Amino acid sequence: MTRRLLVLCTGNSARSQMAEGLWKAETDGDWEVYSAGSSPVGFVHPLAIQSMSEAGLDISNYHSKHLDQFLHDSFDLVVTVCDNAAQHCPVFSGAKQTLHWPFPDPAEVQGTQEERLAAFRSTRDQIVTRIKTHLLDHFSANEA
Repeated sequence: MTRRLLVLCTGNSARSQMAEGLWKAETDGDWEVYSAGSSPVGFVHPLAIQSMSEAGLDISNYHSKHLDQFLHDSFDLVVTVCDNAAQHCPVFSGAKQTLHWPFPDPAEVQGTQEERLAAFRSTRDQIVTRIKTHLLDHFSANEA
C-alpha cells in the first residue's frame, strides 16, 4: 500500500518543493508525495530548481499549490518545513502523524548569485539528511 505525505511551507516555492522531490527520490515511488503552501507564491524558485538539478533531480515541472486543495485528503504524514507554516496551517485531521522540521528559507538570503545558490544547496542538503534520518529511524523501529 502506498503511503501519502504532504510537505507544507508558506510560499511553496523552495523548501517544500525541494522536500517533495527529495522524498520521492529517497523512497523510490513507495510514497505519494505532495507539497503546498499557506500563501503560495505561484512559482518554484529558479535556484531551488537549479540546486535540485545539481543533485540529479528535476523539479522544473513542479508548481506552487495552496494547502486548501489538500484539506480533506488523508495523509500518513504531514511535515511542515518552516515555522510560519507550523503556526498558521490548519490541523490536518486526516494526518496519521504530523512533524515539524524547520529549515532556513534560502529565498531570503541576500548576496551574489553564488551566495544565494549556496544557501539553496545548504538547505537542500539539510532536508535530504533529515529525510534519510527519519526514514532510517522509521524503518529500523518497524523492523525491531
